[in-house]
Amino acid sequence: MFILFFGSTHSRFCCLHEDLADYCVEFALSHGASYAEARLEERSSTGFLLKNGVLESAAFDSYAGIGARFVLQGALGFVAVNQLTRPSLEKTLSTALKVTKASAKIAEKTVFAPSFAKKAKHAVQCRRSPESVSAEEKTSLLRELDSAVLASKAKIVSRYVSLSDDVVRKYYSNSEGSRIESLTPYVNVFYAFTVEAGGKTAQRNWQYGASKGYECFGGWQLQEKLRDEARAIAKNLSEAKPAPSGKLDVIAGPEVVGIMAHESVGHPYEADRILGREAAQAGESFVKKEMLGTKIGSDAANVVDDPTVEGFGYYLYDDEGVAAKRKKLMTNGVITEFLHNRETAAEFGCESNGGARASEYDKEPIVRMSNTFVLPGDYSEEELLAEVKKGVFIKNFQEWNIDDKRLNQKYVGSEAYLIKNGEVTEPVFQPVIEITTPALWSAVAACSKKVELHAASCGKGEPMQGINVSMGGPHCLFKGIRLLSK
Repeated sequence: MFILFFGSTHSRFCCLHEDLADYCVEFALSHGASYAEARLEERSSTGFLLKNGVLESAAFDSYAGIGARFVLQGALGFVAVNQLTRPSLEKTLSTALKVTKASAKIAEKTVFAPSFAKKAKHAVQCRRSPESVSAEEKTSLLRELDSAVLASKAKIVSRYVSLSDDVVRKYYSNSEGSRIESLTPYVNVFYAFTVEAGGKTAQRNWQYGASKGYECFGGWQLQEKLRDEARAIAKNLSEAKPAPSGKLDVIAGPEVVGIMAHESVGHPYEADRILGREAAQAGESFVKKEMLGTKIGSDAANVVDDPTVEGFGYYLYDDEGVAAKRKKLMTNGVITEFLHNRETAAEFGCESNGGARASEYDKEPIVRMSNTFVLPGDYSEEELLAEVKKGVFIKNFQEWNIDDKRLNQKYVGSEAYLIKNGEVTEPVFQPVIEITTPALWSAVAACSKKVELHAASCGKGEPMQGINVSMGGPHCLFKGIRLLSK
């Protein structure tokens, strides 16, 4: 594959230029391409950072550009441009077509799985668009969150809060007849603070994000959450006993379940990673093509990836124009579906399930997650606790890591408590789960009825593409897993 980038990084925009995206497709076809697509993106963004109560940065940005792909003599080419005039597009595409044609003799042949042509328009409706909220109000929201951390009365060593938002307008066109327009707002909050107590320190950092407008703040109740989290960390540092070791029952909260699903199911089920195409960037996968239908978990383990539910990874059409759908990654512990774009789907002999995403117009769409989570079960949270005679409840995590094949992993709890005879009792200090992926999902005994999704930014690719996702699930009971004391 040959890739070219032209034009400056940013440029002002006023309105969509769908005709130029269509023209890219027509131009590539008229110069010998067997397939062509163009993705026009216009984005306006703001971002603010508060560090220890001081506003350190405020950013305002807007840009527009087109990313185009084409297949010429079996070779795949990609080009990006933000000088949105026909002469500029012709010059850029001509160069890309010429170089791609020259490379076709040695390039790996590209085949896309069939896809139905789509014509659609979609805009996420929001009550308070990011473009309608003033910079003063946005910085005021940040200061309120910063004040909430201080209101905890815990000893806060440092604190960091950021707020960013985007309004993204896209138009997708391809030579098969697809024409798709979308408008999506995003709001993103990230915070990190360090608490000192009992001669020890611990940090809490987390993210909240939504594919909607600023009305999301009403549902998040962030001031209360940040204050309570700071207090809980201080109590844990000063009062927590060492976590028990050995094989124990563990109830993991939605934050912990979410990172488990994202890292040990979502990533290894990406078809490009299974094919070895991410080995030099994001790693490999213990999952092999022939493992589809293999049971690696219990009957209670059900994991999906669904861009159509309300979450930070929401979309209705991916960046190849394929309709979004729920992907059943693990069903009753069985590997049932991989994440695909059109290229990997062709290699696996199936249809794309709408998993192609690009972080910006000047990046090629690759196989990505969206909203990845464990499905709910039939238990209430109280019923889960009643199943545990001695164990640990891990509400959230301090850190995690996993190997390049997504097989061996470690999760360190942050706010965690001992469970005795079905009751949550005293705090325990940073319990550690070290386990393999099959052992983890085989240990799932039951799940609660309520699912929570939490926002995250997932990195992958070269150049690196950070993309909006959600991860989560219900509270889950893991029976007899090995627990260590940090």
